Amino acid sequence: MKTIVLTGGGTAGHVTPNLALLPSLKADGWDIQYIGSYNGIEKGLVEKEKIPYHPISSGKLRRYLSVENLKDPFKVIKGYFDAYKILKKLKPKVVFSKGGYVTVPVVLAASHLKIPVIIHESDMTPGLANKIAMKSAKTICVNFEETLQYVGKKGIWTGSPIREELFKGNKTLGNKLCGFSEVKPTLLMMGGSLGARKINAVLRETLPILTKDYNIVHICGKNNVDEKLLKVEGYKQFEYVGEELPHLFAMTDVMLSRAGANAIAEIMALNIPSLLIPLSAAASRGDQILNAKAMKKKGYCEVLEEEALSCESLIQRLNEVYQDRRKYKNKMAEMTKQSGVQKVMQQIQRYQ
Repeated sequence: MKTIVLTGGGTAGHVTPNLALLPSLKADGWDIQYIGSYNGIEKGLVEKEKIPYHPISSGKLRRYLSVENLKDPFKVIKGYFDAYKILKKLKPKVVFSKGGYVTVPVVLAASHLKIPVIIHESDMTPGLANKIAMKSAKTICVNFEETLQYVGKKGIWTGSPIREELFKGNKTLGNKLCGFSEVKPTLLMMGGSLGARKINAVLRETLPILTKDYNIVHICGKNNVDEKLLKVEGYKQFEYVGEELPHLFAMTDVMLSRAGANAIAEIMALNIPSLLIPLSAAASRGDQILNAKAMKKKGYCEVLEEEALSCESLIQRLNEVYQDRRKYKNKMAEMTKQSGVQKVMQQIQRYQ
């Protein structure tokens, strides 16, 4: 049987595109194995899918000074030998890496064993892990066409693999999950907790005005539900959503979100009109700002800088996006005729 090793971890965005490939890989007859860290988020997500999971030692690749930087090179070296041993035993036809610090020793070990490596980069500019790993890759799949200038001749524009179940939502079930009785357009806010505190706060301040025109679904992050707002009509909070997400997407007319690559890929694939508020450069390496600018330039969304975020600007911009929603939907539909899963699978199938 032909074997493929998937790797990626550290955040959900480095795992869910791998999981999106599983149905197509299984249908194509691949024996799927996964290499990740011992305690990363990827472990639980992959084991839930009943995919064999092989943990390795991993060290975080930091751009800042930390005592941990002294220990991490040794963790990465151990991770390399862990990965080398696993890959030598599994003998995969190809390794597919989604990024994250755990992937660096896997990609380096695969390269030394002459195993072809395909990398996927979601952001506009490559992250540190992928910058290191790119030299060892045969192919670099990218989410944004603009990223091709950073990855050289190995690059190919595929978009991002999106889970098939996200396309199977039911609007009626979504409304039932939220307990919405009045028929209004639905605004979905998805941003998490730590990275979206300011947006969460401003959105809640605007509820008296926004709930007059919209039903609002707020995915606010762990331990971030506001108990005082539980009885607000037309406003439903979730700490986290799993199986419910497709139904919430199905009922969404306009979306408010950060500009992480994974969120953007899902917004694009589902053709949801959106207002993006990227993380500021002070709080990140600036990748979300670049992601959002690229989306806006192509007419897929609107962007509101966090520095300009207020109750007034949020209400105004959301209403503008909703009024022009058909324009955004049509623009995105032109670009999503072939899915990211199909395009990535075409690259994988070159090595079967």
